Amino acid sequence: MDKFTYPQKVLLAWGEAIVGNEKIAKWLVENGYRELVIFSMALKHDEKAREWLMKSGFQHLRAVVDGSEGQKRAIDWLVKNNFEALANVALAGDGKKEGFLWLKKNRQVELIHVALKIKEVKDFIEDRNTDPHKFGY
Repeated sequence: MDKFTYPQKVLLAWGEAIVGNEKIAKWLVENGYRELVIFSMALKHDEKAREWLMKSGFQHLRAVVDGSEGQKRAIDWLVKNNFEALANVALAGDGKKEGFLWLKKNRQVELIHVALKIKEVKDFIEDRNTDPHKFGY
């Protein structure tokens, strides 16, 4: 296992915060997991959130955002810095089957949940940005 460790319920809450559950996001902040909520904002292209992750010592979370957007360099950085599970969350969040297979093989059920939520948000953003009927919404 890599250096990324959170209790099971926190990982499940993180997934729900990613898709916009404000009550759970508030709970995460109130219980010392602010970085996971800020990750959720960064995933939705909030530049201040992305900068905060970098400046506040959460480069690994920023790399997950970038990796889930297809940046191979971010995936390589995660692996090199012993964040293999997060590298596979990013791959799975980007829709790559090998990421999901690694998480399943290594019994990372909560991280599969997180990856699915990342993919859900990315798919929503992609749909909103490419569907001419949704421009401007």
